[in-house]
Amino acid sequence: MKTLATASAAIVSLTALSLSAPARADDAPTDVGELVVVATRTPQPPERIGQQVSVIGAEEIKARQMVVVSDLLIQTPGVNVSRSGGVGAATSLRIRGAETDQTVVVIDGVKLNDPSGPGGGYNFGNLMAGDIARIEVLRGAQSTLWGSQAIGGVVNIATVEPTSAFEGSISLEGGSMKTAYARAGVGGRTDRLVWRLAAGDYVTDGVSAFRGGRERDGYRNIGLSGTAKVVLTDSAFLDFRAVYSRARNKFDGFPAPRFVYADDPEYGTTEDLVGYAGLNFDLFGGKLKNRIAYGYTDTDRDNFDPTQAVTHKTFEAVGTNRRWEYQGVLALPADWQVTFGAESERSAMRAAAPSDFDPSPVPSRAHVRIDSLYVQAIGRVTPGLTLTAGLRHDSHDTFGDQDLGQLAAAWSLNDGATILRASVGQGFKAPTLFQLYSEFGNTGLAPEEAVSWDAGIEHHLSAAGAVLSATWFQRETRNQIDFVSCAFNSPVPLCRVNGVGRFGFYDNIARARTHGVEVAAAARLGEVAVDANYTWTHAENDSAGSPNRGRLLALRPEHQASVQASYVWPVGLSTSAGVVYVGESFDNAANSGRLKAHTLVDLRASWPVGERIEVYGRVENALDETYETVRNNGAPGRGAYLGVRASF
Repeated sequence: MKTLATASAAIVSLTALSLSAPARADDAPTDVGELVVVATRTPQPPERIGQQVSVIGAEEIKARQMVVVSDLLIQTPGVNVSRSGGVGAATSLRIRGAETDQTVVVIDGVKLNDPSGPGGGYNFGNLMAGDIARIEVLRGAQSTLWGSQAIGGVVNIATVEPTSAFEGSISLEGGSMKTAYARAGVGGRTDRLVWRLAAGDYVTDGVSAFRGGRERDGYRNIGLSGTAKVVLTDSAFLDFRAVYSRARNKFDGFPAPRFVYADDPEYGTTEDLVGYAGLNFDLFGGKLKNRIAYGYTDTDRDNFDPTQAVTHKTFEAVGTNRRWEYQGVLALPADWQVTFGAESERSAMRAAAPSDFDPSPVPSRAHVRIDSLYVQAIGRVTPGLTLTAGLRHDSHDTFGDQDLGQLAAAWSLNDGATILRASVGQGFKAPTLFQLYSEFGNTGLAPEEAVSWDAGIEHHLSAAGAVLSATWFQRETRNQIDFVSCAFNSPVPLCRVNGVGRFGFYDNIARARTHGVEVAAAARLGEVAVDANYTWTHAENDSAGSPNRGRLLALRPEHQASVQASYVWPVGLSTSAGVVYVGESFDNAANSGRLKAHTLVDLRASWPVGERIEVYGRVENALDETYETVRNNGAPGRGAYLGVRASF
């Protein structure tokens, strides 16, 4: 921390403080394909960024035809996904072997999580790809700018913005498992207003969540979104955004009288609401850009079991986040820029588990507040060499204060043909409300902490239209929170609350070490495009005194690869194929159960019919591979889908 503080102070003394604002509504659309936002929270050319970032652009999202975002993310380096069933089932995403709740997810500037969940992480099962224009994946500990949970990395998502005075789009598709998906959007752009409304409805019979089950566990997701940017003056505008979704998914449980995992009529509903309002304004001739914003998230989850006699509801939970923030970006001479800001977040939860024995239990309630300050400077110190340094201070009203920092460097050589990157950063994750205040809570918990570093090289072969890259990464995590079981009449003080025994409690007992390699290649030769990557991840338990010390962490395959290739024929037909390989992994901490390796092959095609209409289709899991990403949970076999999309 002293080294980080000294470096940051030296840079800040040459500059000042700041953070970014979105482009004005009356600006011409920016080609963001050449800029990256997530690493510094300001648009930067890739050659200035020392952290490792992958970008999935609008054309890739369209061409790959994926329904859910998690299926797109698994095609990027360092990302692993496990899903307990078909589309809509609970979905966990891990970056570089970190826990699923150690990933920050941001959509249109709003940080997503569920304070009512045990780990507070985001469930990717309900995140559809329908109205998304761009995804950035930032890997490594990134809490300096992104705060709690950013131990593994950050997934930054931007939705579609209009580029003309009035435009719209509509798409319809259907296929296997009685699947149907309809999407529509309309919007416009003028000198004083940018607006868009979009909606989507997805439904499928799905597959049995219980592998080998006969009952299909279906899923439906209805989503709405809206954005509006209102220009007040040449240097100020208002920004409003809202995203709503309601999902219903069937799942399998442990039905009576055998109480073993099997086909079961249980189902759950999830309502997500994301809201954002911001004021953006420039000062000092545009040198200081400011943003004052309020973000709101609300996640409402309910589970039902129709076989219960008294009450069908078995679980209910509501988690909310209210977040105020100020961001500023100060442009300084000699190509320097400083980002600074302040944030105040208040999280609240309410949860209960009704049953036939207690149909109206008293719900658990809790709330917590965390206030933050941060600063980051980025600038060129010599031709081609860009440095980034930052510091953050968090004040949590339960565990106290937390300080951390980050350093990164990008060195562009040979007129940009070769770029060397290196970064070191700290991450932390605050204890969740459930871990602090539930019946298993422990208010003495400390935050989870991590230090990660990586170093890599990127080389551009202009003659071959190719980009090659390789990165080594490493992370050490300590104070990880885990559940401790209590034996009957245990003498451990935390096993009793107010003289009453309990089943267990949460405590800071776990450590983990992770290291690995990411290799990627991309080539564009005329109408042929190929993107490929391979990741080796070794994530092991490093908990002192644990019988599982030295064993691999559960659900972390050591080997994973993706190849995506496309070709546009002279007649306009576009064809592509995707191959994703996931190596074997273990399904428990003791490494006693294995999940076999699997390879998924997708085939896709699209054909323009006129200037505004396109017919498309795909075959998912073309080899009809049988596989599991979670023990005893089903996964879709071969499926075929056909659709049409139009724009106006």
